[in-house]
Amino acid sequence: MYALAMSDGGLSAAQISSLFVVWSLTAFVAEVPSGAWADTIDRRALLVLSGLLYALAFGMWLLWPAYPGYLIGFVCWGVSSALMSGTFEALLFDHLSTAGAAHRYAAVKGRAQTVAMLAMLAATASAGLLMTAGGFPMVGTVSVAMALLHTAVAAALPSSRAAAADPATAGGDADPADADGDADHASEQPPSGTAAFGEYLSMLRSGLREAAGVPRVRRVAILAAAMLGLTAYDEYFPLVLAEHGVAADRIPMLLAVIVAGQALGTALAGRTSRWSPRRIAWLYGVGAALVGVGAIVGAPAGFVAIALGIGAVNNAFLIGEARLQESISGAARATVTSVSGLGSEVFSLAVFALVALGSAWWSIVTVMALLAIPGVITAVVAARWLPPAQGPEIPPPARE
Repeated sequence: MYALAMSDGGLSAAQISSLFVVWSLTAFVAEVPSGAWADTIDRRALLVLSGLLYALAFGMWLLWPAYPGYLIGFVCWGVSSALMSGTFEALLFDHLSTAGAAHRYAAVKGRAQTVAMLAMLAATASAGLLMTAGGFPMVGTVSVAMALLHTAVAAALPSSRAAAADPATAGGDADPADADGDADHASEQPPSGTAAFGEYLSMLRSGLREAAGVPRVRRVAILAAAMLGLTAYDEYFPLVLAEHGVAADRIPMLLAVIVAGQALGTALAGRTSRWSPRRIAWLYGVGAALVGVGAIVGAPAGFVAIALGIGAVNNAFLIGEARLQESISGAARATVTSVSGLGSEVFSLAVFALVALGSAWWSIVTVMALLAIPGVITAVVAARWLPPAQGPEIPPPARE
């Protein structure tokens, strides 16, 4: 509801887009450094810090519902996103690798995303009631509370710290680092001072070298970034609904339909995880086209098309993310993942800039339809760059 709150507070579409740009720029700057940080310290601690900044972002919007307050909130949210991006994916993949189940990454991540989407569905459906009960302040207060719950869940995760880089792993050719959170890791004392900084730089160099220097990894990282980053248009769904004449108190229910489509797409990630690159490319391209057509058509068939399209797109980019994880062989897994995350912010920035510029001449609905074009182009690239799925024979990471 925050885009509507900003619009209701007098912010123009261009101002709202500028806030989205700041949001992405903040995450852009912090993305790779935070990934290297996640490869050198307890990843759980970074996830907790991410949650606290997430809660602070919504809190700022409550305390200062004006452009400066929204700006500070988006900066906090951007740093929060950067701290989580790469960190969570690396933690999950390494735990699965340790269990010899790395091939199940897409299925497990898909289930996690589905739970998240169902929680969003419940939240979105309840937003109308919250709006009736207390307006935007009530929605914001509940959002802060849920962000704090998110932080508590992160704190309950087992401790997980990547193995320190050594000359054998610094070149990016070793197996993924051990992050199983066992008693040995729990008793480790993190390095301090010069040693810690040296370890950080070693992981950063290793991750950057693999992301940029290994052709297979580089291609999949760019592709995964595009598949995810181009979905930044979902921030404008409330404005699309409003432009079609949907009343503010009905928008949450229609957004819930769209979120249900996302949940369906992520829930099926396990079934599509072994699909060929060509089939995944078709899935992404058709999904992008459905979102564009649905934005033009409007209620009710158009909203259903948007829901189905965003579900297909979410399913496809989860598979792209899984293929990236399978392609990484070095110890700096979070750093490589964060490089791809950095790329996704570049594509998100491009989307926000296009909407900001395009809205000066066209309606939000028209701009949304035009954004289907880069989605279809990405699908064509995916057919060539996306590698086939690796089998269950993926070896677990080396143990210290």
